[in-house]
Amino acid sequence: MSRRLRFNGTDSKEGGCPALHTDTETGEVIVQGKPLTEPADLDQLQHFSDGDAAVVVPRELLVNWGPKEVEHVPHIIEPTEFGALFRSFKHSAWRLETRRGYASDLDDESFLAFKETGSATWDLDSPWSVNMREQTAAGKRVGRVRIADEPPTTGQLFLLDYARCNTATGEDIRNLWRSDADRLRLGDEDFWIFDSRLVAVLRFDDNDVLLNIELTTEPAEVVRYSMLRDAAMHHAVPFEEFAAQLTARQ
Repeated sequence: MSRRLRFNGTDSKEGGCPALHTDTETGEVIVQGKPLTEPADLDQLQHFSDGDAAVVVPRELLVNWGPKEVEHVPHIIEPTEFGALFRSFKHSAWRLETRRGYASDLDDESFLAFKETGSATWDLDSPWSVNMREQTAAGKRVGRVRIADEPPTTGQLFLLDYARCNTATGEDIRNLWRSDADRLRLGDEDFWIFDSRLVAVLRFDDNDVLLNIELTTEPAEVVRYSMLRDAAMHHAVPFEEFAAQLTARQ
């Protein structure tokens, strides 16, 4: 069975090697670099056996992108602490939404209305909407890129329609086909980035129920998530344009 690898980063100015990847299941680190082949060099290596491979990478690669902990201990936060981040961020909050649906939507009045009529309802005076209007009115940027399958699930169609509410509060909502997200190797992590320095990773079970929220400020990890954000934003399109694409495909 193949490994499940996550790209950590590279110091290459050309986007190639050297680079680091992490096996997300075992935690092992895969180092990508130029092979060391000179026999005189290989003879100097200790504990080197047949079948082993040696690669050469700049020291900075390991310092910048290597793990800082022998064993990762997740920093799990409570929902109240997570909610406070949307009031305390200074200049930007951005999310990548990768799920095919969210269990929290299923009993929501807006979702039920969408299933019945094809059009979501919303409350612009809800605490979330009021706070978003205040934050964006203060010049802060809030945005999301939502991944959609082909064809979109009911949950994704609901969020596409509900984007009208999001934008009414000042959010920038965009969409991206999953095939394009896979081509860009965006992965399936669902997360918020606050002020390009703090990341809240939302973890779900197979039924799309939120299990926990992990917070990280580790610089290399924040940069990695920021790279995913930049790639998603570059290729995603405004939700209105995406809805028009969807209509044209039907």
